[in-house]
Amino acid sequence: MADPMKIRTKLVDGSAHIVVLMIHPMETGQRKDPRSGQAYPAHFIQNVTATVNDKPVLVAQLGPAISKNPLFGFRVKGAKAGDKLAISWEDNKGEQARAEATIA
Repeated sequence: MADPMKIRTKLVDGSAHIVVLMIHPMETGQRKDPRSGQAYPAHFIQNVTATVNDKPVLVAQLGPAISKNPLFGFRVKGAKAGDKLAISWEDNKGEQARAEATIA
């Protein structure tokens, strides 16, 4: 898998606007291989966590209905330039990814 995430941050009126692109196939388990007729196994992100300066600001539980390479956007009030942002996810196969960025 390439870079598991791309993060952009921007401070606007005292809050950080954060956008995260998560590189993941997000397979539902319902799509079938046209040649064999067998369903592709489910493979999707289940848990996403975001922290600013090691304090949780976002905890999300996802399911298979999210599109391939999901793009998440959220805002964090009270964030300041230089704060440390960390995003992590875990999928239904136990794979994990973590990325960090500095709020600018």
